[in-house]
Amino acid sequence: MCGRFTLFADKAEIEEEFGIPHSLQDYEPRYNIAPGQKVLAVIHNGEERRAGYMHWGLVPSWAKDPKIGYKIINARSETAHEKPSFKKLMGKKRCLIIADSFYEWRKTDSGKQPFRISLENRKLFAFAGLWDQWKKDDEERFTCTILTQEANAFMKDIHHRMPVILPKKEQDLWIEPIKWSPDQAHEFVEQMSMEDLEAYEVSEYVNAAKNEGPRCIESIE
Repeated sequence: MCGRFTLFADKAEIEEEFGIPHSLQDYEPRYNIAPGQKVLAVIHNGEERRAGYMHWGLVPSWAKDPKIGYKIINARSETAHEKPSFKKLMGKKRCLIIADSFYEWRKTDSGKQPFRISLENRKLFAFAGLWDQWKKDDEERFTCTILTQEANAFMKDIHHRMPVILPKKEQDLWIEPIKWSPDQAHEFVEQMSMEDLEAYEVSEYVNAAKNEGPRCIESIE
């Protein structure tokens, strides 16, 4: 799964890396992004890339209660093309969710030890995300979820699941403004290669979603 991540890179660096044509508004470096909070996402509207904030936790357009979003922070890539909440989104509402690391917890005899995980060979990356627009009366929400997959050999020592991180060459294709069938989107994710990861232990300070700042990423080794 993916339940916390970071994005504290320089704003100009993010804009350049992801080809964002307009300056990011209200960007703030974050060291402990949690479900229910805002995440920076990129979509393609058919004319250009657009970057903006969505709430992390998918609220499907047909949902009666927006609180369902707290239960849908992740979608299993192996079955998302078959599930009612994700099937149509796999075909036409795919997004990049920008990050520079994520956290995962390894079970130990004394509890759970948090780790910070990042890519070995590049700083910024994008999770494969799905998004939707929810409306009721005068209320409107743009929400998203992160696709996950079975952990690779590196991650299995920490956790059995991991987020789907898009290889750089695949980012444009993931948000290409063309409609895929859910099966095509599923096959696209299944054939992607995985990049090398690196990880180190951090303190339990990051366990509390209210905690923020550089202390979250300090190594305890």
